[in-house]
Amino acid sequence: MQNTEIIAGLKNKAAAVYENLTTDELVAKALERNEGVITSSGALAADTGEFTGRSPKDKFLVKDSLTADTAWWGNVNQPFEPAAFDALLNKVLNHMGGKELFIRHAYACADPTYRLNIQVVTESAYQNLFAKHLFLRPTAEEIATAPTEWIIVASPSFKADPAVDGTRQHNFTIVNMSRKIILIGGSGYTGEIKKGIFGVLNYILPQERNVLSMHCSANIGKAGDTSIFFGLSGTGKTTLSADPNRKLIGDDEHGWGDGTVFNFEGGCYAKCVNLTEEKEPQIWHAIKNGSLVENVRFFNDSNEVDYDNISVTENTRAAYPIDYIDNIAVPSVGDAPKNIFFLTADAFGVLPPISKLTTGQAMYHFISGYTAKVAGTEAGVTEPQATFSACFGQAFLPLHPTKYAKMLGEKLEANPNVNVWLVNTGWTGGPYGVGSRMKLSYTRAMITAALEGELNGSFTAHPTFGVLMPDSCANVPAELLNPRNTWDDKAAYDKQCNKLAVLFNDNFKKFEDGASDEIIHAAPKVSAEG
Repeated sequence: MQNTEIIAGLKNKAAAVYENLTTDELVAKALERNEGVITSSGALAADTGEFTGRSPKDKFLVKDSLTADTAWWGNVNQPFEPAAFDALLNKVLNHMGGKELFIRHAYACADPTYRLNIQVVTESAYQNLFAKHLFLRPTAEEIATAPTEWIIVASPSFKADPAVDGTRQHNFTIVNMSRKIILIGGSGYTGEIKKGIFGVLNYILPQERNVLSMHCSANIGKAGDTSIFFGLSGTGKTTLSADPNRKLIGDDEHGWGDGTVFNFEGGCYAKCVNLTEEKEPQIWHAIKNGSLVENVRFFNDSNEVDYDNISVTENTRAAYPIDYIDNIAVPSVGDAPKNIFFLTADAFGVLPPISKLTTGQAMYHFISGYTAKVAGTEAGVTEPQATFSACFGQAFLPLHPTKYAKMLGEKLEANPNVNVWLVNTGWTGGPYGVGSRMKLSYTRAMITAALEGELNGSFTAHPTFGVLMPDSCANVPAELLNPRNTWDDKAAYDKQCNKLAVLFNDNFKKFEDGASDEIIHAAPKVSAEG
């Protein structure tokens, strides 16, 4: 059965079909169906049900002749049998018969050269509102003429039988690359829709279109220079890429194609926990009429959201179209990058606040995807926890991480004027509990200097990590630029540095088989004492 036939069959069996509704119409339907309420800022607040986040253990990739020898099989990409997928798809389609359905035409990739047309079928109005915001929105003429390539079928009310259906439990997200279908069941969490397509693009674009797919934010300066910001949660990616002097291309998913960097999406899916107007003014002001907020709670006897309330989940979210943000690039496309920033919040207090990377080091740190979490709430525990996520988005990589790293290296070699910087937004003067967090004003000054080409003086190589530390930077104390100088106990720094180097090397062992000599030689050098 072709995807057009699947959509036609769903329309034929549905109790009602609502196709390409406007934002106001979707909000009205959500209220009518008791899917949510309106907040004091005008947004629709909806609960996603049992699941308030992605369920990576319940994500599967169909293993067939297309994917068998190309996918990175393991915990990230769990295999699912084609016959089992076909059977489960039929069960979901039959289950959705007789229900009200919401269908949306959309597409991904702002650069038309790489456009991917999508149809999203959901049981809930709020899910369809999410898809309207997060994907790019075609014109009426494009809807009438552009053929659909991929379909997403999302049925939160369907519960799988693991013993029969081959799933781990009753919820699932299954991607079938050959049939071009994403099948979601048992979960109303909208992030499964967003990241499902991201995974598809991470598979298709590098292999078929020579596009490096990236989990990053991107912006563009007044001179037309594009910058990319990679970073895991807590590293400052959203804050540092929101620059009043630069236009935002996008905040999460991008491709680096033939001379362009382009947004995959048409909106933003922002974290809301502890949100304030002062800390995140762009997000705060984007949560207005038509926006969607998920799993939030209110102050007593009001419809004002209490963003500090995490009684449902810490993963409260807001979804809105990108044009709800001021100072955006239109369209969401820039030239090839001039500067790439790898952001890390190093709670060990070891890495320099900014350093320049060679191509080999860039590939190594890209594969590593390092940051560190501070200690938990247990009394007396102050030891940071290292976190590694390959390519700063391991959970969404259908191909082996070295494939993306190799492509990054090729892009850098083809664009020799690109600068790659490692930026530590974490601790200085000691680890968490001893030192202090790097001041945001200093980090902004260093990034500004890099963007304006002012970090072109003398550099000193870090003795363990080999990265090049600038000897001076305007508006930043010189002693901060070499992290060892900020520690009172230099021997303690050396010991901590060695410890972090060991963690890097231990993490990298699982990638060595697919890594080039250039990448391997960029690893930190552990001292004999280590």
